[in-house]
Amino acid sequence: MPTVTPRAVFVTRESDYRQLIARHATREQARFFLESRGQAIEVLEARDRQLAATLQAARAAVPDDWRQALVARADLDRFLFGPEDVVVPVGQDGLVANVAKYLSGQPVLGVNPAPDLYDGVLVRVPLARLPELLRASAAGAAPAERRTMVEARLDSGEALLALNEVFVGHRSHQSARYTLAAGDAREDQSSSGLIVASGTGATGWARSIAEATGTRLALAPEERALGWFVREPFPSIATGTAMRSGRLFADPLSVTSRMNDGGVIFADGIEQDFIPFDWGRRVSIEPAARPLHLVTG
Repeated sequence: MPTVTPRAVFVTRESDYRQLIARHATREQARFFLESRGQAIEVLEARDRQLAATLQAARAAVPDDWRQALVARADLDRFLFGPEDVVVPVGQDGLVANVAKYLSGQPVLGVNPAPDLYDGVLVRVPLARLPELLRASAAGAAPAERRTMVEARLDSGEALLALNEVFVGHRSHQSARYTLAAGDAREDQSSSGLIVASGTGATGWARSIAEATGTRLALAPEERALGWFVREPFPSIATGTAMRSGRLFADPLSVTSRMNDGGVIFADGIEQDFIPFDWGRRVSIEPAARPLHLVTG
């Protein structure tokens, strides 16, 4: 059978400058809006040029005999990734999390267009090494981490994948009511919701909750384990606070909704992309079967 030519798939999101222009229709209107608030549009323009230049340089690094594709973050749910793809997010770390749930083992090479602005925890492939690492990735020879992901599966069969964390709770500031079960422990709770995080997500939202509550759960990005954290559990005659956090290995965390309306489950902070979680629905959360293959560079 003929060998399929590798394809470099570049993933981007609109810059703040482009989003501002789309909102205000013209540059002058956007400039007026910013200047009336003591800000300068030139800063955003420079960032936009920096992103465009990095993307152009990254695309120029693709071997001549490869195919290429460009997909915006907003179109990821409609894009079909192939097994021969090598995925190159160009942007901030969150872009890697955005694309991870749509992949099934394809290598990911994140490129940071603004090292002075973005931490570069997940986007850390230098442009100078991109040609070498693209070929190595296609050959399965690039240095890579197998980062554990989170899978939430409902009793209806719907599933949600996340690189950082899954949130279960109420879509507003109302208390979320649910029954929580982990191993032999079980408790009815009322809280601000709970999150289940991977080792990758343990440095983000989960870290802020852990520090605020004095919780210590060490999680490595490649460890096949997750950490769960309840946000502000409220004690009452009907609800308890004994189950606040824990680690998941072989046994999943089970959550059954006690919310008549407004219950949601979403992944990686994307609140708009949620699954309804109303009364009686049950979700099981555990380490996902497939990891993210993150090329380290």
